[in-house]
Amino acid sequence: MSVRSSNTPLRRWLQALLIALAPVAALALPPVSATAQPGVVVHPGMEIHQDSVLCTLGWVDPQTRTAYTAGHCRASGTVTDKQGSFIGAQGPYRDNTPNGTTVDTNHQITDWQVIHLAPEVMVNNVLPGGKVLVTDPAVLPVKGMPVCHFGVVTGESCGTVESVNNGWFTMANGVVSRKGDSGGPVYTPTPDGRTVLIGIFNSTWGTFPAAVSWQVAQQQAQQDTISAASATLPAAPAQP
Repeated sequence: MSVRSSNTPLRRWLQALLIALAPVAALALPPVSATAQPGVVVHPGMEIHQDSVLCTLGWVDPQTRTAYTAGHCRASGTVTDKQGSFIGAQGPYRDNTPNGTTVDTNHQITDWQVIHLAPEVMVNNVLPGGKVLVTDPAVLPVKGMPVCHFGVVTGESCGTVESVNNGWFTMANGVVSRKGDSGGPVYTPTPDGRTVLIGIFNSTWGTFPAAVSWQVAQQQAQQDTISAASATLPAAPAQP
């Protein structure tokens, strides 16, 4: 009886823990009132709409069924494709993009949004031109490295990294963009033939197109998810 008595608070705490985690798990699900059309394919570089906002999808993770675009593309929460078909729900985001045409290079720009994809959609990590987009934490933006950007308005344009700043970088020598390209994938070809994601397109500062670092954006998204989960956890019971 003494063993059962000492474990009862722990058992109750574990039950409370599971209940507390339920809302966090629910973040991965689209609204129950919205259903996606089966067969819709979600991929990086595709056109997406959030209310009246047109943007480009930057990254799709087939394993977690999450996607990323720019944080300033956010709206009321529903995400659709070019034809208006529901593909997912807006998740966590950060966006501190300054107003204006210039920015201090010491300023840290964060601009990303997580999209939780609907169960019915098909997902892949293939760009419109057929390149398979991958991630590699060892591949970081470096001044002078070759870089390409894909946006639904301008298509693919390539050049080089112009400068690397505080969580973001600029591009030049051929990279172009227009309104609607925001959130699109920024990637580099590697010597081993891969196409590696290094950024999510943000804006144009002066004459230089800019992107936030993929590694920084991913780390921030993970931190926000952990913080959200931690905030819901009850305190563990004291052990006798």
